[in-house]
Amino acid sequence: MSVRILAICWVLMGALPAIAQGFADLGRTSEGFAQPIPGVALSFPEDHGAHPEYRIEWWYLTATLTGEDGQDYGVQWTLFRSALQPTEAEGWQSPQLWMGHAALTTSDAHYFAERRSRGGMGQAGVTASPFEAWIDDWTMIGSDDLSSLSVTATGAEFGYALNMTANTPLVLHGNQGYSVKSASGQASYYYAQPSYAVSGTLQLPDGPVKVTGNGWLDREWSSQPLAADQTGWDWFSLAMDDGARLMGFFLRDSGNGYSSATWIAPDGTVQVYGDGAFLATPLATAMVEGRDIPVRWRVELPAKGVNVEVSALNSQSWMGTSFAYWEGPIRFSGSHQGRGYLEMTGYE
Repeated sequence: MSVRILAICWVLMGALPAIAQGFADLGRTSEGFAQPIPGVALSFPEDHGAHPEYRIEWWYLTATLTGEDGQDYGVQWTLFRSALQPTEAEGWQSPQLWMGHAALTTSDAHYFAERRSRGGMGQAGVTASPFEAWIDDWTMIGSDDLSSLSVTATGAEFGYALNMTANTPLVLHGNQGYSVKSASGQASYYYAQPSYAVSGTLQLPDGPVKVTGNGWLDREWSSQPLAADQTGWDWFSLAMDDGARLMGFFLRDSGNGYSSATWIAPDGTVQVYGDGAFLATPLATAMVEGRDIPVRWRVELPAKGVNVEVSALNSQSWMGTSFAYWEGPIRFSGSHQGRGYLEMTGYE
């Protein structure tokens, strides 16, 4: 889930109508574009590449890291694609829009940068085999099965170069990759590699820091993933110290909301949970860029005995990009211990 889906309809390109429908206009109808349907088998490596017949898509990596200095860090690398229309064209006539977000978070600082590109010019894009995603000089390069990745990005005050090796198979969320997002049936295709071993170097204002840790890659595409009344979401990726993984999201709307979760056992076995099984309750907020943002949570998946308290490494992990949101590393304890990432959108 995620802002995996938010930046794609960015105001900066004039792609939004005067009144948005659903968060980030993602509840807007999408006539002419392909729509996800259940029962369609995902195909690799082809589906690691772009799907221009769908309106929105993203390649989204987060990593929780520990430096040789003993400090905790978080890294984000994201490439978004959005189509203004369902037909293709060359050069400047291409309807494809691209946006990249990169961030590096410490306990007392949050650095971020944004890149934008029109499609058809070679400045940004994705190839499935060999796998490469890029915008300007930011790159994500990997094997055809995504079992290995190298990722680079730079901003005004930060940079990173990371290498990753997967510990488990790819995970298909929802019904074999068909992920429902609302009671009325909006959906996306959604899969992930939730368990990379990571090593590399961060570039910080005080100098380079060597790091190791865990990475999580999300892949998602759709044309209308939200209902018109869905105003935002809270998305959690939790890496347990025992090797288990949990992805859960809650979409806020005018009613009771909608949730979904995926439990990944240490051996890679997957169990999917539908609406209502995953619970996320705010416990405390912080003032972030003039708004109250929940930065401490109770997260539960009773079916797996999960009952943990989640806290942000840095409460000020605000992505002040063209479409702003909160995204940063977290720690959790209780029934399980570990680290992960939290994304929150729609808090005005």
